[in-house]
Amino acid sequence: MSLKATWYRDKLLKKFRRGFHGYPVATVAYYGPDDRLASKAVVGIAPDENAEVEMLERWYAETGDIRQDPAISEAIVRYIESHAVRSVLTPGRIIGCPHEAGVHYPEGGTCPVCTYWAGRDRFTGERLDGEKESDA
Repeated sequence: MSLKATWYRDKLLKKFRRGFHGYPVATVAYYGPDDRLASKAVVGIAPDENAEVEMLERWYAETGDIRQDPAISEAIVRYIESHAVRSVLTPGRIIGCPHEAGVHYPEGGTCPVCTYWAGRDRFTGERLDGEKESDA
């Protein structure tokens, strides 16, 4: 990874670690076919405490993990900085399928491509049916 790629990735990580420092606030969320590979990044920006997200931008990776893509890390940092964001928050994990209900599959259904997320809480990754995962 080049020095420039590392710089933007590290700058984004530093923004995450700072925590809340006021508004506007950006939330960076990662999505993927499972809990290990992120193929989509979404940044939403809320201008103040009582506002809905007013700006939303999405990035996609055709191959590899989007969190390791230097061009996307740079684009995310530049997007955040262009909106004078004071706080950057992230759940710190992949939080679901990159496909959107009502766009890629019927609303209320489950994604036919990302079977890993079927029957899971997207925020915890835990199975909703209480079944244990096998290590196989």
